[in-house]
Amino acid sequence: MSDFLLSADLMVPDPDGHTKLLVERLGILEHPNWRQGFDSHGYIAHFLRVHKSLAVAPTRLEPQHHWDVEKPVDPIFSEYLDSLHEFQGRFRPIKTHSCVIATDSIEELIEKLHRRRLPFRIAPIDDRLAWERLWVGTTPEQPRYRPVVDGGLCLEWHPIAPLQMPPETFGDSTPQPRDPQPGQMIRIVNRSFLVRDLDDVLRRLDTNLDIVASGPVELFEQEGYRRARITFTVGHSATLDLIEPTRWDCETGRYLATWGPGPYYIRIAVNGLDAKAADLDARQTRYRRIDDSAAVGGSYLQVDPNELDGTHIEFVEA
Repeated sequence: MSDFLLSADLMVPDPDGHTKLLVERLGILEHPNWRQGFDSHGYIAHFLRVHKSLAVAPTRLEPQHHWDVEKPVDPIFSEYLDSLHEFQGRFRPIKTHSCVIATDSIEELIEKLHRRRLPFRIAPIDDRLAWERLWVGTTPEQPRYRPVVDGGLCLEWHPIAPLQMPPETFGDSTPQPRDPQPGQMIRIVNRSFLVRDLDDVLRRLDTNLDIVASGPVELFEQEGYRRARITFTVGHSATLDLIEPTRWDCETGRYLATWGPGPYYIRIAVNGLDAKAADLDARQTRYRRIDDSAAVGGSYLQVDPNELDGTHIEFVEA
């Protein structure tokens, strides 16, 4: 019931401005048709791409923002989103509106949640969004989010059919880019969440949602954290990396101690780190190179979050 991660989302005050920042500073791809905004739903979302082909790169980058409208189709949603601001911390630099998973079995998932008496809510359907959208940890009568189902990941499910994905997305082999240029972005490969208690989050995902990590929890002594990796049916979807710092005096530990749990890095695979570094230099985008990372399996580029209003982007070798 988890086919691929639809987007690495960013709940930001100005999605148009943040999109401009990602395009100019990183070279992320935008298009007017990828901007979604319906007055009756009170939101703007940009479904940006790192590669023009959704078959090659099914997970998108999604800056979004909601606001109050006079007669919303979903009047409950604003209170839910307000609760997410409080749950994640109003001043946290990186926040999610929903960690959105695309599934071809949303009705079966709803039936499972109903049978297990778990809190969930389904969005109203209208002619703009004429399909089921599902959130957990919230109910119509108590819309404020609670982490009882998913351990704080703020999960949402969306059916695949309305996304009009290319058929080759779901083939037996991973679609590859045609003639990739040096430094070209290929796909988003990882989206991570910092958690305080990894074992508790994994237990909730398994017990409530039948979601399990793809392998044993890994310990990275040098980086100072434990990691569980959630993979999806579509093998070239971005993974969902759940990270628990093992000490406070490391990069992830300090971030957790300063800003609390929640979304963290978004990693993008590129065709050549040196070429991507040259591209960032040309854009005058500050970054640092980390070599021999056990967690990455090699070197990676970490963009200075101050360049992106707090967003944490890393580039790895494809």
